[in-house]
Amino acid sequence: MNLHLHKSTITNHKHVQITGSKSESNRLLLLQALYPEIQIENISQSDDSQVMQQALQSNHKIVDIHHAGTAMRFLTAYFATKQDRETKLTGSSRMKERPIGILVEALKQLGAKIEYKENDGYPPLLITGQQLTQNKVTLKANVSSQYISALLLIAPKLENGLQLTLEGTITSIPYINMTLDLLAQIGVETSFKDQVITVKPLPELKEKKHLVVESDWSSASYYYSLIALSEIGTSVTISSYKKESLQGDSVLAKIYKTFGVSTEFNKNSVTISKTSKATAITNLDLQKAPDIAQTIAVTAFGLGLPCHLTGLHTLKIKETDRLVALKTEIEKLGGSVTITNDSLTLEASTSILKDVQIETYNDHRMAMAFAPLALKTDLIIKDYMVVSKSYPTFWEDLKRLGINYTL
Repeated sequence: MNLHLHKSTITNHKHVQITGSKSESNRLLLLQALYPEIQIENISQSDDSQVMQQALQSNHKIVDIHHAGTAMRFLTAYFATKQDRETKLTGSSRMKERPIGILVEALKQLGAKIEYKENDGYPPLLITGQQLTQNKVTLKANVSSQYISALLLIAPKLENGLQLTLEGTITSIPYINMTLDLLAQIGVETSFKDQVITVKPLPELKEKKHLVVESDWSSASYYYSLIALSEIGTSVTISSYKKESLQGDSVLAKIYKTFGVSTEFNKNSVTISKTSKATAITNLDLQKAPDIAQTIAVTAFGLGLPCHLTGLHTLKIKETDRLVALKTEIEKLGGSVTITNDSLTLEASTSILKDVQIETYNDHRMAMAFAPLALKTDLIIKDYMVVSKSYPTFWEDLKRLGINYTL
């Protein structure tokens, strides 16, 4: 189903409450399954987190996580530790094309019993839960930090903990640090020195733990884009956010200064304002925050500015090949984009075509990244409810800001 976005102007000084971070929520949900003493507040309303909760509560042999990539990685590790349980972990057709062999081989080094049911290296998986007694594993670190986090999350429940040695360039270090910080919050001892991460065993918690999930910085990126594309003097307040965030995407506050956007941290919210003229992003490495690449590229295009983004190799194995998708859709709107395996270069442009249909490729971030262009032109978002994967109330929140649309 399509959503027609009409050229609009933001209503100034609005306040939007954004759902909890999917990244934090899914980590805490897995830890809660291992340690029931954990209580969680402000859990993400996203499809991915709902799928995660349902899977962790399921007693069925077949667990289908649909498009939820984080759930696939985390649950592969989780079910490998569930003794005397056999689980077939599967997902959508796209999920069956997303590699998981690196994680499976690492778990096998720890003693896990996992079989591929269709194609080697890819879901679906048949997992027979075991007591994992080995505690040393080596993992290639340059594909997805979710493989690393999956191992770290189960590590405290392993009899001998875990010593994880990483080979190669480490991708998305902030997400690894997020996992380690959440482990520390429940009392797990960890260390991260050079290329080695050590996690000490923690058989059980001695007291209840109450943890609050910060709102999602990836979702905040779309509001940064809206403000960047607005007139000087426009502002919006979003909550709930912390200045000292665990989320790597909080680097938005620094990056969007180039686009003329300032950030003011309040007690539990941020006010973002257009305070100056935007300038081009000439060379930005997003290896530590790849999920905001789509937003930044579309913002630059909407401003008519060039940009060059690097560190994007993980985008090729997301819900779609996001580099190819960005190139295709921006060029439909009149832009010029060059991509490599890990970079995107956008040329400066002078106009944006009207009434273009934006394909979303089963990718929530494609729909949300292009939506702010409604401040510049009329456009059509196909399969618009794909946003429910991470931000179910996205369109309602945009409407409150003054973005007009019809079905």
